[in-house]
Amino acid sequence: FFVEAVANMRAAFPTHTIMAGNVVTHEMTEQLILNGADIVKVGIGPGSVCTTRKQTGVGYPQLSAVIECADAAHGLGGHVISDGGCTCPGDFSKAFGGGADFIMAGGMFAGHDESGGDLVERNGKWYKNFYGMSSATAMKKHSGGVANYRSSEGKTITVNYRGPVSATILDILGGVRSSCTYVGASCISHLPARTTFIRVTQQINNVFGTTDEGKGGHVPTDAQQATAKANGNTDAAAAEEPAAKKARTN
Repeated sequence: FFVEAVANMRAAFPTHTIMAGNVVTHEMTEQLILNGADIVKVGIGPGSVCTTRKQTGVGYPQLSAVIECADAAHGLGGHVISDGGCTCPGDFSKAFGGGADFIMAGGMFAGHDESGGDLVERNGKWYKNFYGMSSATAMKKHSGGVANYRSSEGKTITVNYRGPVSATILDILGGVRSSCTYVGASCISHLPARTTFIRVTQQINNVFGTTDEGKGGHVPTDAQQATAKANGNTDAAAAEEPAAKKARTN
């Protein structure tokens, strides 16, 4: 049905760019491209707020999926987008090195001014809500709730408020540029030809911990704080609510 739907979309929109997914095997990548998809979205379960692998037992290691699907897509003149699994700038370089033409990331951009989610204050610190698009929160917001024939496949969490996204983007871009210099790639499209992957049990030295400086600790603007208070998402609002209830009771 999925492949047939893509074919029908291509017939209806012969000049549009069609992106279809998510898949993790070369067979499905080939089928989608042969039936009209231009870009195939790759990834099942690697996202930071995705619980598909836990709930369904379905998934595939993300880098392996990208390598396999990119090889299939490029052989047919198609493209792939790596969806999920990036936890640091180096993961972007690995995705490009594995053959991804585009990268989709959520967790690394969560908590910024430009990201979705309510701004909340807890014990004097600021956070933003972040949830997966198959979570109960997302389905309640966009579909009226979790259908009785399925389960939630995502988490709803809070992450540190991180201010404007520009610093994070510059951090990622700087990492990718440096990756290219290390392996001798003059541009991103040359990374796959310059990349050799080696399986390891640990890639980062965490002897002094894993918390990066600059991630969190930002203070929202007065307007942002006022909006959060109006939505009942601040310590002050939480303290005022019991007092208001008591006044109404008296």
